[in-house]
Amino acid sequence: MSLQVEKLEHNMAKLTIEVSAEDVEKALQAAYLKERSKISLPGFRKGKVPRQMIEKMYGPEVFYDEAANHMISEAYGKAYDECELEISSQPKIEVTQLEKGKPFIFTAEVAVKPEVTLGEYKGLKVDKISTDVTEEEVSAEIDRERERSARTIDVTDRAVQDKDQIKLDFEGFVDGEAFEGGKGENYALTIGSGAFIPGFEEQLIGAEIGKEMEVNVTFPEDYQAEELAGKAAVFKCKVNEIKAKEIPELDDEFVSDVSEKSETVEEYKAETEAKIRERKEREGKQKKEDQAVEQAVANAQIDIPEPMIDLQTRQMADDFARRIMQQGLSLEQYFQFTGLSEEKMMEEFRPQAEKRIRTRLVLEAVVAAENIEVSDERLEEELQKMAESYQMEVEKLKEFMGDNEKKQMKEDIAVQDAVTLIADAAEEE
Repeated sequence: MSLQVEKLEHNMAKLTIEVSAEDVEKALQAAYLKERSKISLPGFRKGKVPRQMIEKMYGPEVFYDEAANHMISEAYGKAYDECELEISSQPKIEVTQLEKGKPFIFTAEVAVKPEVTLGEYKGLKVDKISTDVTEEEVSAEIDRERERSARTIDVTDRAVQDKDQIKLDFEGFVDGEAFEGGKGENYALTIGSGAFIPGFEEQLIGAEIGKEMEVNVTFPEDYQAEELAGKAAVFKCKVNEIKAKEIPELDDEFVSDVSEKSETVEEYKAETEAKIRERKEREGKQKKEDQAVEQAVANAQIDIPEPMIDLQTRQMADDFARRIMQQGLSLEQYFQFTGLSEEKMMEEFRPQAEKRIRTRLVLEAVVAAENIEVSDERLEEELQKMAESYQMEVEKLKEFMGDNEKKQMKEDIAVQDAVTLIADAAEEE
């Protein structure tokens, strides 16, 4: 295999990769061996047709696609390792020559990690964050704890109210016809959650268990399913179950249930105030870091190649899809209920993806500029903390980590040190 590297504008590069004619023949033979069981010709048993006969009947190109896929996968992997570029996107492949008896030539256009020109990242101005705690904040925090401690009880003697948790059967119709994806049975829904089309949940307030009712809504004009966009729909609904929260009173008994430190309401209020102050200090530190880093990023100059942003956007979308599926909802159902589409979701993720890339690149440039290094001892400390958080032995954790994972962890620690450096050097005003 031979490789030529051509640097293009906007941190792009083109790799021209050539595979020898000898290796092309090996790939074609491998493709024949893989595909021959699917081919039959008169006078030959299936899977026993000679390659020459197949190529004579169908042309030598019959095995080109399979051979090309194999050669591209293998040769690009080698080129990736040899080219000494920091490739940061999926390759855009284009075959320029594939012919029996000749070298196989293809190009791979890729994004390259861009260089960063740092601007000011020390002495930046950030807002001063107050850590004062008011009585109203203490009361609100305690009310939230009472809400979290609420018991869920079955309701059988009244109709649906706001905030109720219900089990619902529904089927949607447009112009009297049921539409795909508009039906559900025993669907768990919290009234007021906004999980359904605007206006749907509000109309369920007052519904009684076991009684059928109709909900009338209009799909948004920009709804992802074009055949439903802007259409009026009728949902036939039946509530099967109602559950509600029973919130405990604020008394010493409640305090003993939720606190390990306090025994009385007054002690619990003091404990809550201290927790809020600690949280505000932690959040204030985070806000200071965020403001300082945002300015450092804004002061830097980077030409980020579009394919690099494409890859990050796709990774974020895939992560989101996995989280949705872990909640028991398919991505198609999520789109149906929210009115989003994959294109709109990708469009929404793209600015976040670009910001994530830009921030990481700037912080890595600060690491290099400040010669920030992470020692093996520091890595060991972080691994110990991680092991404790997972409640496992550190040696057991190390068994799951190879050299690449440890290298990545060191890089992440160095980046966080860069964040701390930028924030500590910032001035509050």
